[in-house]
Amino acid sequence: MQVELTAVLPVEKETLRNLLEKYNYEFSQYDLIPFNEEGLYGYRYLDSYFTQPDRAAWFIRADRHLAGFVLVNRHPDCGRPLDWAVAEFFVAYPFRRRGVGSAAMAEIFRRFKGNWQIKYHPRNETSAAFWQAVAERAAAGAVENVPGDSPYQDGSEARVLCFCVE
Repeated sequence: MQVELTAVLPVEKETLRNLLEKYNYEFSQYDLIPFNEEGLYGYRYLDSYFTQPDRAAWFIRADRHLAGFVLVNRHPDCGRPLDWAVAEFFVAYPFRRRGVGSAAMAEIFRRFKGNWQIKYHPRNETSAAFWQAVAERAAAGAVENVPGDSPYQDGSEARVLCFCVE
């Protein structure tokens, strides 16, 4: 399957907003954040990905089909050195377990070198295993698994993978 990243353009913001709703719905099984009275979760940082240079938004495409997104920023989740962090990451069900997510992250790491942090919810065991494997493949050295600076809404301690990509 051919996987490519395309920068999310300002005219595509609504498409990203739509995908973020699906992502937040799925993630709510872990963080227990309910949607609002309009049935939406929203994403308060969405506009920042189009106005701030320390953020980047990419669509993931698989065989030219929209398959998900990855949001990258420079905001630390723990007290370790940071150049880049995965803020949000989503691959739709039809494209999971087919190498799409791993290929997308390999391309992100090719484009963005330095010290990385990837935060994940400990109850999301599939995500934990995915991120550990992705980090180990990309890391130039050791991958550290440390507590995050703040817990999730449900009280779970966030975990953060810290590693360097050269």
